[in-house]
Amino acid sequence: MLDWFGWCTWDAFYFDVNPQGIEEGLKSLSEGGTPARFLIIDDGWQDVVNEFQKEGEPIIEGSQWGGRLVSVKENSKFNKTADLSSEGDTKGMKHFITTIKKKFGLNCHFRYVYVWHALMGYWGGVHPDSPEMKKYNSKLLYPNQSPGNLSHSRDGAIDSMEKYGVAMIDPSKAFDFYDDLHSYLVSQKVDGVKVDVQNILETLATGYGGRVSLTHRFQEALEKSISKNFRDNSIICCMGQNTDSIYSSKVSAITRASDDYMPKNQTSQTLHIAAVAFTSMFLGEVVVPDWDMFYSKHYAAEFHAAARALGGCGIYISDKPNQHDFALLKKLVLPDGSVLRAKYPGRPTRDCLFNDPIMDGESLLKIWNLNEFTGVLGIFNCQGAGTWPGQHNKQNNTSPETTILVGHVSPDDIEHLEEVAREDWTGDCAIYSYNAGSLSKLHKDGSLSVSLEVLQCEVFTVSPIMDYHQHIQFAPIGLINMYNSGGAIKDIDCLNNDSEIHLTIKGKQPGLFGAYSSKQPKSCTLNSKEVVFNFYGENNFLTLTIPLGRKSWTVDLHFEK
Repeated sequence: MLDWFGWCTWDAFYFDVNPQGIEEGLKSLSEGGTPARFLIIDDGWQDVVNEFQKEGEPIIEGSQWGGRLVSVKENSKFNKTADLSSEGDTKGMKHFITTIKKKFGLNCHFRYVYVWHALMGYWGGVHPDSPEMKKYNSKLLYPNQSPGNLSHSRDGAIDSMEKYGVAMIDPSKAFDFYDDLHSYLVSQKVDGVKVDVQNILETLATGYGGRVSLTHRFQEALEKSISKNFRDNSIICCMGQNTDSIYSSKVSAITRASDDYMPKNQTSQTLHIAAVAFTSMFLGEVVVPDWDMFYSKHYAAEFHAAARALGGCGIYISDKPNQHDFALLKKLVLPDGSVLRAKYPGRPTRDCLFNDPIMDGESLLKIWNLNEFTGVLGIFNCQGAGTWPGQHNKQNNTSPETTILVGHVSPDDIEHLEEVAREDWTGDCAIYSYNAGSLSKLHKDGSLSVSLEVLQCEVFTVSPIMDYHQHIQFAPIGLINMYNSGGAIKDIDCLNNDSEIHLTIKGKQPGLFGAYSSKQPKSCTLNSKEVVFNFYGENNFLTLTIPLGRKSWTVDLHFEK
C-alpha cells in the first residue's frame, strides 16, 4: 500500500462523507492524471447514535465526540444510496466498494480500500443498550487526563470525551468485538482499517490494572483480529504514539507520528513537519511513521508535499473533489498512481538534532533519506509560522527581518551515503537541486548555501559519482521531474572493453531522466532503440525523455575511451 498514492475522505467531507462524494473525488483525481490507488473512508460511514445532538436543535460544540456505535454495519448513507453504475439501490458497502474498484481501476494494482474506526468502535464507545452491542458488556466511563498532559497540550476531542463519557468495551470481550467488526468489513470487500483514538486507554485504566496492562490487552486483541481477518497486516494506527501503545504493539507496522493535519490552523503547518521528523527518530526504529494526509491546493501544500517525498511514508491527500493542484501532485505521483518512496523513515540531520527549527529564529530543518543508488535531502524554513504545544504564550524569536534564513546542505548530511556507492568511491557527488533545476559537483565534505523564506523548502538529490574509467565519471540522478528523483533508479551496471565503456541504467516509470556525466556519450539507447538525448557540457548534465507507458526501462550509454 505504501508504494501507491492515496486519498483520505476526512478533510474532504469530515463527518459528511458519502458514496457520491467519494466517486466524484476518485474521478477528479483519475482524470487529472494522478489516480488514487488506495482509499481511506474516514469517520462518517458507521452506524452511530448521539444522544447529545437533538434533531432541529443547534449542535453543541464538541458533542460530535459523544456518539456511540450501535452496529458494526455501515450507516444509511452507504446502504440506501443511488447505485453508481445503474438505477436502483446499492446493496451496502460491499456493492459500493466493488463498484468503485471496477469503475476506477483500483483492483488493477491492489485491493486497498480502508475504513476508519476508533479503538472503542467510535469516539464515545459502543452503546451499552444497543441490541447488537450489548454482548460486549460496555461500561460508561469518564476519561481522566493526567496533569502532565494537560499542562503540555489540550485536545478538544479528548476534552469532549471527558465530558460525554466513553462506553468502554469489556476488555475480556475486546477480541470478540474486533473480530465481529473486521470479519464483517472483510465480507464487504474492505481491505484494511485505520484505527484511531488509541490513546484513550491511558485515561480509562482505573480499576482495570493500570494503563499499561489495559493497553496491552486491547492491542493484543486488536492485532489478533487483524491477523485473522486481513492479509498484509492491513492496519494504520492513529493517536497511538504513547509508549504504552508502541511497546504493546507486536504486529502493527504503520503508526501516525504527528498530530492531525489541520489545514485551517496556520500555526500547525511547519510544526507538523518538524514534529514528524523528530518523532521519527524513535518511531522510525519500530514502525513506518505515518505523516498523515494534506491538501494539495493550500498555501503550505508544497511544504507538505516535499516533506512526504522525503518521509519514506505513504503519500495521501484529503483534497475536496475537484480541488487539486495537479502540477504539485505530479511531483509525487506517477501516471499509474505509484510513488517513488524512499527506503527509510525521514529523519533530521545530525546538525539539526539540538536546534529548534520552529521558534529559535535562526535554525533551518534538514531531513535526509536514501534510495537504492542515491540520497535525498530536504531543507525547510519552519521559523515564524508556529509554536510548539504548551509554548503559545512564549515569544517566537523570529522577526520579519529574519524570516529569510541561510543554511548549508552537504552530502555528509545524509547518513550511510556510502551504502549506495561502490567500495572505490572517492567521495565526489552530483547534487541536483529540484526547485533551482541545477546540477553541481561537490565532494562529500563540501557544502552549498541555501536561502529560504518562511514556508519555503528545497529538495536535493545526492548521487555518488563513480569512476568507470580515467575520463569517465557518472552518477544517475533519476526522474528529475519528481521530488525524489533517485527513487526511480533500480540498477546500474558497467561493461568495460578495450575500446568503450558501456553503462546500463535500469529504472521505472516515465519522465525526464537526468544524470551527471563527465563526458558526452557516443550514443544512447532506450530499451534497445537509439534515442535523442541532451548533454550540457557546462555542468555535465545529461537528460533524456522516458515516454509515457514505460513502467520499466533500460538506458544504455556508450562512451569512447
